[in-house]
Amino acid sequence: MTTTIRLSAPVALGAGTLALPLLFIAMWSSGYVMGKLAVPYAAPFTLLTLRFGLGAALLLLIALASRAPWPGSWKALGHLVVVGLLIQALQFSGLYTALKLGVSAGESALIVGTMPVFTALGAALMLGERTGIKQWLGMAGGMLGVLLVVWPKLGLGGAGVGAYAAAIVALIGITLGTLYQKKYCAAMDLRTGGFVQLFVATLVALPLSLGLEGFDVRWTPTMVFASGWLSIVNSIGATSLLFILIRKGEASKVASLFYLIPGVTALLAFAVLGETLNALSLAGFAATAGAVWFCTRAR
Repeated sequence: MTTTIRLSAPVALGAGTLALPLLFIAMWSSGYVMGKLAVPYAAPFTLLTLRFGLGAALLLLIALASRAPWPGSWKALGHLVVVGLLIQALQFSGLYTALKLGVSAGESALIVGTMPVFTALGAALMLGERTGIKQWLGMAGGMLGVLLVVWPKLGLGGAGVGAYAAAIVALIGITLGTLYQKKYCAAMDLRTGGFVQLFVATLVALPLSLGLEGFDVRWTPTMVFASGWLSIVNSIGATSLLFILIRKGEASKVASLFYLIPGVTALLAFAVLGETLNALSLAGFAATAGAVWFCTRAR
C-alpha cells in the first residue's frame, strides 16, 4: 500500500477492470489459510491483537508521513468506529474462534461467502438498491453450496455446532459492516480511516486476550510469517481493496465477489494445509462458484 492510494481513484466492476476484484479475491482468500496456520500457535483474541495492532501501527506511520486527512467531525469518527467494530472486531473474532474450534479454512470461507444474500437484502432495505431475479437465483445457488458442504459434517465429531455458530458471527459482522461502510464511510481516507478501524478493533481484542487467554502465543517461524501476512496483506491490503470496491460499486454486486472466495480458499488450503474435499464438498464449491455468474450479470 502506498501513500498515493485514494478512495476517489476510478474503480469499476465491469469486465474491462478485473484486476482489482481478482486481486481482492486472492488476498482475502489467503487470510483464511493464514489464519488456520496461525491459530495452533496463538489463542484467537491474542492473534487478533497482533493482527490489528501491527496493522494499526503501520497505517498510523503511513498516515503521518503522508499527512493524510483525519475525520473532520466526531460523527464521521463515530461511523469509522462502528465499521471497525463490525468488519474487523466482530467478523474476525468469530472467524478465528471457528478456526480454533476445528472449522476448516475452506468451510469458514464458504460460510462467510454467503454474505451476498444478506447484503443484497440489506442493500435493498437500507440503501435503496434494486436486486434482480438473476441475482436472487444466483444467491440461492450460493446458499445451496453452503448446505452441501457444511450440513453433512455437523455432529460427526469434527467441528461442532458452536464452531459453525462462531463462523456465522463472522458472517454477521462482514455483512453489516459492508452495508454500514457503503452508507456512512464511503468518502473515508484509506490511511486514517483504516487506522481508526484497526485501532478500535485492537482496543476490543487486547483486554479479551489478556483476561481470557493470558496473551497466549508461541513464537515460531510459521506464527511470525502468518501474523505478519494477516496484518499487512489482509488487514491493510485486502480490506483497503474492499473499501475501494464498495466506494465505486453497488454493495450487492461487490458482495457477490465473495462467492468466488470459497473456491480459491479451498485450492489454497489444499496446497498449503493439505485440506481435502469429498465429492459433495466439491459440488458445494461448484455451486457457489457458479452463483457468481448470475449475481454479476446485468439486471
